[in-house]
Amino acid sequence: MSTLPEPVWPVIALALIQVMDGVLCLKPVGFVARCFEDVNWPRRYWWVMSPIKFAAATGLLLGLWVPYLGAITTGALVLYFVGAVIMHVRARDFGRNLFVNATAMLAICVGTLVACFLL
Repeated sequence: MSTLPEPVWPVIALALIQVMDGVLCLKPVGFVARCFEDVNWPRRYWWVMSPIKFAAATGLLLGLWVPYLGAITTGALVLYFVGAVIMHVRARDFGRNLFVNATAMLAICVGTLVACFLL
């Protein structure tokens, strides 16, 4: 396992995705709000999604210089998206939200973890 990412570009790309996702969750845009509703995510917790996304982006970027932080943050994102996939399956939300959003992001996170820290 690498203590720092190599190559770095997938980690930077994943951080940018997290920032964009965090912005979309600030006052959830329509498709994000529908996604939260489809998995029965309580509205009172919607606010926490942006800080989580921004913290992930920060951890990924700091992890370019701080040993293990990028790997830990990427691993945490893998767990986050495993949870998202489980929530969609439990809610029987088998459409775009599951396959395009949650599953694709899970694949991106796993790919980043493997390519940048495990190979």
